[in-house]
Amino acid sequence: MEMLPLVHCSLIIHHYICTSINTKNIKMKITVVGVGAVGATVADNIARKELSTELVMLDVKEGLAEGKAQDMMQTAALLGFDTKITGVTNDYSKSAGSDVVVITSGIPRKPGMTREELIGTNAGIVKSVCDNILKHSPNAIIVVISNPMDTMTYLALTSTGLPKNRIIGMGGILDSSRFRYQLSQHLGCSPADLNAVVIGGHGDTTMIPLIRFATWNSTPVTKHLNADQQKQIVADTMVGGATLTKLLGTSAWYAPGAAGATLVEAIVRDEKKLIPCCVSLNGEYGQKDICMGVPVVIGKNGWEKIIEFDLNEEEQAFFNKSADAVRNMNNVLKTL
Repeated sequence: MEMLPLVHCSLIIHHYICTSINTKNIKMKITVVGVGAVGATVADNIARKELSTELVMLDVKEGLAEGKAQDMMQTAALLGFDTKITGVTNDYSKSAGSDVVVITSGIPRKPGMTREELIGTNAGIVKSVCDNILKHSPNAIIVVISNPMDTMTYLALTSTGLPKNRIIGMGGILDSSRFRYQLSQHLGCSPADLNAVVIGGHGDTTMIPLIRFATWNSTPVTKHLNADQQKQIVADTMVGGATLTKLLGTSAWYAPGAAGATLVEAIVRDEKKLIPCCVSLNGEYGQKDICMGVPVVIGKNGWEKIIEFDLNEEEQAFFNKSADAVRNMNNVLKTL
């Protein structure tokens, strides 16, 4: 039998060790608050990827988190993960020491509803969740999925007083995934071969799919699509969530759940990935005192820096208009 050279053996061993460290030895605790369809899907993806040694699922509905946690744990032998999943009803003490907390709490959209219409109910829920989480996990990074996401992220930041890098809204990564899907349908290619970014507010009229920057394996997609196709892709991306709500009768959950887990993975693994997320702006893209979707580098400390794209005049005008709409929603918080 031919023997491998020593240097090859060393590389294989090094790769095995690094892979083991990245997957099996992550000493993290993650809590998901709100285990409806989106929250449960986030948790399921986190468990399958073994992003934590301990995963806590928390909900206000008696038995819901416990039941879903048991159901997921019964897949461990089938799927081969070792994450310990615990479900609890409204007992935040069980979340103590969490490194990352994902908040999906709140009422979901129904057909015909905008994300903005949820603000009155969901604001009180998100603020209460943040207060309870920080009593037991003062060093946690908080990922906000609850809608209206930009305003709920702003509320989490202003109500907790946490460093801004530890509050991240999960909107842009989902919208960008939907953008890539729409592009792939017109180009007849794999979404994985596309790079496409959505910035601005996470709303049907406020998000901005930057088709000018989108590429198909480094080739601008605008070279392969006519003007009408480009307009259609942008329009379909912007109403992607509403389209699914109309079809499903409630908010989507597979893509939002996967997007949330992908963001958590970038934090846990310190991946330094450039991901569109809702974060606090202080002059970037011409805006201050607001949380909006922009490309940011994500790592173990939360979001680390904002990358500013060179927007043209039209794109900047769209971003400013989006900011005005988000700021108007934020002002509603003052009346609650």
